[in-house]
Amino acid sequence: MKTDLKYKDITEKIIGASFEVHKFLGNGFQEVIYQRALAYEMSKAGLEFAREIEQDIFYKDLQEPIGTRRADFVVEGKVLVELKAIIQLEDVHLAQALNYLKAYKLEVGLLVNFGSKSLTFKRVVLSEQSAKSSNLLNP
Repeated sequence: MKTDLKYKDITEKIIGASFEVHKFLGNGFQEVIYQRALAYEMSKAGLEFAREIEQDIFYKDLQEPIGTRRADFVVEGKVLVELKAIIQLEDVHLAQALNYLKAYKLEVGLLVNFGSKSLTFKRVVLSEQSAKSSNLLNP
């Protein structure tokens, strides 16, 4: 059974750019170094993106935001990219990415980790179930 992933063309370019960055830099740098290198590679790949867009976080019916968040990238206005430079991705990082998708009103994201010996990434998709819960790793 073949399934077409939403925004597959965009996510494949982002993943390819991420592999290029990791191949050149390896692991061990701070996240901001990978962010700058990935911005360069995504530009070369012809992707349009915004970096660190501040997004207000609202709670229930409060009119004023209770805080703000900044995602690393929003690519082509459709795909959120959150970078990490840690040894291993954990459930909390996936929950963070899902919360960012909700806050930015996006459906698809990539969680990319440059901190391990091999590049690791997770495709994150906001579904109806995940929009209702932050405990999304154990459906």
